[in-house]
Amino acid sequence: MNDATRAACEVIARVRTQRPLIHHITNFVVMNATANITLCMGALPVMAHAPQEVEEMVDAASALVLNLGTLWPEQVEAMLIAGRRANQRGIPIVLDPVGAGATRLRTESALHLLEKLLITIVRGNLAEIAVLAGMESRIRGVESVGSTGNAAATASQFATKFGCVAAVTGPIDVVTDGVRWIRVANGHPMMSTVTGTGCMATSVVAACAAAEKDAVIATAAALAAYGLAGESAAEKAQGPGTFQLHLFDAVAALTQEALRAGMRIEESGPEQF
Repeated sequence: MNDATRAACEVIARVRTQRPLIHHITNFVVMNATANITLCMGALPVMAHAPQEVEEMVDAASALVLNLGTLWPEQVEAMLIAGRRANQRGIPIVLDPVGAGATRLRTESALHLLEKLLITIVRGNLAEIAVLAGMESRIRGVESVGSTGNAAATASQFATKFGCVAAVTGPIDVVTDGVRWIRVANGHPMMSTVTGTGCMATSVVAACAAAEKDAVIATAAALAAYGLAGESAAEKAQGPGTFQLHLFDAVAALTQEALRAGMRIEESGPEQF
């Protein structure tokens, strides 16, 4: 077991011991799923969107999720209010720029949040991260359909530009702050057959970031554990519907022994992707 895997196991254990509260301003399509996956990880979810209460909720939370999945301008204002309070308190913010590049509203809203707030981690697919980094990409609806460049180079450019950790999820996940790179090889193709698995990954990342100050390690731990659970769920599933049910069970059932044996995390350089 390498050092990155050992550190990741410790992060998951702390999440389950500390049970941090994760405040979500998030996607209405999958809000129930993201709440449940947060619970399955051992953290506590709360979904509070009203501008009149988000500061108070951030005061009680250990991490903040900003998810652009079902976006309208007033929601961005609530995100800014909550994000400023999170920055004042020094708790991590995890941004999921769902559909960035698909419409001007989504792209400009994501860039506005990145400009006005100190975002800790951004988790997205290759096209979303690429377009925000100023690179060419193609996206249809909220799905990536192509991007120039490789994931490591894109993630590195994004992380350097915005001073945060970039997590590009795909067949191989890339996690980098522009200086360190971690390769996460856990996951299963069935994870792309269910709406919201990316949003759920973001919630898992936030739970881990609440328990670990090193955002690179926290993100890698979250994606490896979540991907490993996806592998386990796929073995039992008969299709997309049962896969989601088994995914919740698999995340909740993760043990330290399973994590040590199954997480495929490797510290590397960008040339190794």
